[in-house]
Amino acid sequence: MKKYNVCMVGIGAVGTEIVRLLRKRNFPLAQLTAFATRERTEMIDDLPVDVKVATGPESFKGYDFAFFAGTEGAKGASKTLGWGAAEVGCCVVDNGDDFRMDPKVPLCIPEINPDALKNHQNFIANPNCSTAIALMPLYALHREAKIKRIVCCTYQAVSGSGGAAIRELENQVRAWAAGQPIVHEVYPAQIAFNVIAQIGSEAKDLPGYTSEEAKLGRETRKILGDDSIRVASTCVRVPVVNGHSMALHVEFHHPLSPERAREILSTTAGVQVVDDLSKSVFPTPLDASGKYDALVGRIRPDTSVENGLSLFVSGDNIWKGAAQNAIQIAEKMIELGLK
Repeated sequence: MKKYNVCMVGIGAVGTEIVRLLRKRNFPLAQLTAFATRERTEMIDDLPVDVKVATGPESFKGYDFAFFAGTEGAKGASKTLGWGAAEVGCCVVDNGDDFRMDPKVPLCIPEINPDALKNHQNFIANPNCSTAIALMPLYALHREAKIKRIVCCTYQAVSGSGGAAIRELENQVRAWAAGQPIVHEVYPAQIAFNVIAQIGSEAKDLPGYTSEEAKLGRETRKILGDDSIRVASTCVRVPVVNGHSMALHVEFHHPLSPERAREILSTTAGVQVVDDLSKSVFPTPLDASGKYDALVGRIRPDTSVENGLSLFVSGDNIWKGAAQNAIQIAEKMIELGLK
């Protein structure tokens, strides 16, 4: 089996999980290097990873794949280094949002739109974490009944903001338990025992919405290939360490019963149906954390509209929402003979 030289740009929360998942998924790895702001050796699960400084396109020569591993909302690295890496033959998979809506850049969830990879120019974008998790069940339902409108409310974990945010939540909980003052720096308000109804800055092209909320609509339409889908969303940060969840209220063009939806989703790749309200069985971020699949439950009619369905989804935002999806893109390119 052919093996591949792989590098990452960034060795934070997403970069660390990329290393773990490359090993866990038995990716055909020949060499693994990380690029960051200073040279060092990082120990990940007792195994060393060489960290170097990328100085330009020449740093990516000889690598087959480069994972740009920024966390939620990260910008800049791919603008500086991405296209240079692509031009020397390295296939870039970018977790940032700088190029997701670029017409020449595929925006890919391999279970949903693998054909988008066929026209790649050595540069592929990973979708936003919430978009990736939400669309895992929605795309299969879209194929059955055609989505007209989505109303989405997210409950997003602090790991989406990186390690500093996790530490801030933990420190605030300790301070609260000890009766000490609670300090916040990562977020605009205390996150422990609270929720924050802002993720990202105000969207320039969608007044009143945040950048995170705007991404859900734009990316959904691009990935599903349907510009007619309307999306309204409210994205909220919650005091959960890992695992994003969302309440989805979906209006379809054609009727779709909860029973038929469960039947479809029970055979959908990357989705696990967890749905028995009588036994208090439904998705939770704790259950989704560390799982490849998106968990979906609370499937029921949305009686406020014709042809409506409501569901609740949880998924690992660092895995399927970032690191896992990036690796799946590389795996799919190898499978399709595109690399």
